[in-house]
Amino acid sequence: MKLRLHFVVDPLGWLCVSMVFGIWLYNSVFVPTLVLLPHYNEGHISWALVVCYYLASALCILALLRASTADPGRLPPDPHIPFSERADWELCNKCNLMRPKRSHHCSRCGHCVRRMDHHCPWINNCVGEDNHWLFLQLCFYTQVLSLFTLVMDFCQYYYFQPLTALDQDAFTTQHELALLRVSALMGLVMFGGMGSLFYTQMAGIISDTTTIEKMSRTLDEIHVTKRSWQWALSEVFGTRWKLLWLVPLRSRHPLQAAHSFRNEV
Repeated sequence: MKLRLHFVVDPLGWLCVSMVFGIWLYNSVFVPTLVLLPHYNEGHISWALVVCYYLASALCILALLRASTADPGRLPPDPHIPFSERADWELCNKCNLMRPKRSHHCSRCGHCVRRMDHHCPWINNCVGEDNHWLFLQLCFYTQVLSLFTLVMDFCQYYYFQPLTALDQDAFTTQHELALLRVSALMGLVMFGGMGSLFYTQMAGIISDTTTIEKMSRTLDEIHVTKRSWQWALSEVFGTRWKLLWLVPLRSRHPLQAAHSFRNEV
């Protein structure tokens, strides 16, 4: 599967993505400049801690860029329908095009998406079969970076040794509001929100139900596929190599046996 770029023309979505990018930029520039690098220069912390923070920051922004620009599984205007799968296709009553079952028409994007989970304004894109794994990576790395930021803010005031190259009174007066309140508040909000979303997404993947299916049907009407969590995540990420689940810069290849689960609803 090629790395096809996909952009949604939605000013509200662009605003939401810009807000997420602004939060990432604030913490990726502010925390290293005022906490990590000064303490590293004075020998209070190891270089490995600085590298880990920048690595978490880089993986977070990569996952954001990939999730917001990756094709979620948009169906072409004239899809090729294999003869053996014709019974599993249906007609969309909004765009009048044939689509596989479990696909959904996104009114904001204006097209059908294979196994669409939901439309996320914070990435200005749908979350579907082809980019669900990138959305999971974004949730995971955002949690890691937010928790890292909270720990750094806490250590700055309660654990790290005072910086000899700075006037502590002046530093507290100039940066306490931004460091302790704004950065910590953003870290708490992002960690709590992404943690809840990540748990919801994982529960849906393991039970083989999308967010749209949960909202549009009762639990008794949804057929839950019995399968292990390893296979469920392997199908979403397109590989059984668990280490590759954490790598944003790669392409996803559907598993050969994935079709046996795709239409069981």
